[in-house]
Order: sequence, then C-alpha cells, then structure tokens
Amino acid sequence: MPLRVHALLADVSLHDVWAVDLPPVREGVALGQRILSQYRLIGRLPPPARALLRLRLFLGRVFRLEDQPKGAGAASFSKGLTAEDRDRSSIAPGTRDGLFRVVYRFENELLLEVHNRTVHAALLTALVKTAAGYRFYLAVYVCRAGWITPIYMALIDPFRRWIIYPAILKNIRAIGAESA
Repeated sequence: MPLRVHALLADVSLHDVWAVDLPPVREGVALGQRILSQYRLIGRLPPPARALLRLRLFLGRVFRLEDQPKGAGAASFSKGLTAEDRDRSSIAPGTRDGLFRVVYRFENELLLEVHNRTVHAALLTALVKTAAGYRFYLAVYVCRAGWITPIYMALIDPFRRWIIYPAILKNIRAIGAESA
C-alpha cells in the first residue's frame, strides 16, 4: 500500500495495526477528514474507555510521565520529511494536536507522534479506497524512550487491545455508517 509512513518509519517497530471496512460514500475525502480527526475518535468513547484515559493522564501528571525528554525535538519523526512532504501536508509538522504533534496530514493519511518519558510513538490513521468502499487503518509505531518503555507498553497493552482500540474502531464504524 503506498503510504508515506512505510518509508518514513521503516526502522521503527510497528506495534499494532487495526483495519475497519467502511461502506462506499460519495464524499470519500470528506469522510476521511472526519475520521482522521482524533477528537471524533476519542470524544465518543464509552465511559470505561474514557475513565482509563483520564486515569492515565492523571497518573501522567502526578508522575510527570508526559514531560518530554531532552532532545525530543531533534528526535522527531518529522525530521525525516522531505520538502515535498512538508509542502503536501495540510498541517505544518510539529503543530500540536491534543496530546500529540502532527508529523504530517495528507488527504488520506495522518501521522501523529508523542514523545514523553514513557514512549516515543507514532499513531497513523489512513483511509484507502477499496472495491467495496473504504478501509480505515489505525497503526501504532513505538520507539524506546528509556528503560520504562517495554514495562509501560506491557502494562497498558491489555487495556489498549480490549477496551481503548475496540471503542475507537466502533466510533470509526459509526462515522462510516452516518456517511453511508
């Protein structure tokens, strides 16, 4: 699949990939833009998923887990972008987007990153036209931010896989159904 992320993060571990098939709609690009907004994906989460995210953010503030390590800017994934990538992106690389920073936002592909004391990670969302409609992809890439990264990822793994991601994917299906 011709996504920019494949070359840009070729040396970064792909941690998770999820896909959702969506029905055909006339406004494919508009649908993609709505789905690619993290606020639509996270804003409609069920109470258990929202509670887990709030708990994680609370603990992050208490233990200063959200602090960026020294040199985080120099290690940004956006450093690997070409001039053409920067011109093509509808949002300037490095722009804050909630808890993340934008690496790039193309018509059908959005790459966000977070770099804190627990992890240096990227969240990819992409929408690809298929014969039957569209397929939405959600992928997580993870770099080690320190000794805590593998422990942190192991601790949150069950919550992400069984509560957070399924809720996000349910929201994606609902957005697709609203547009059909």
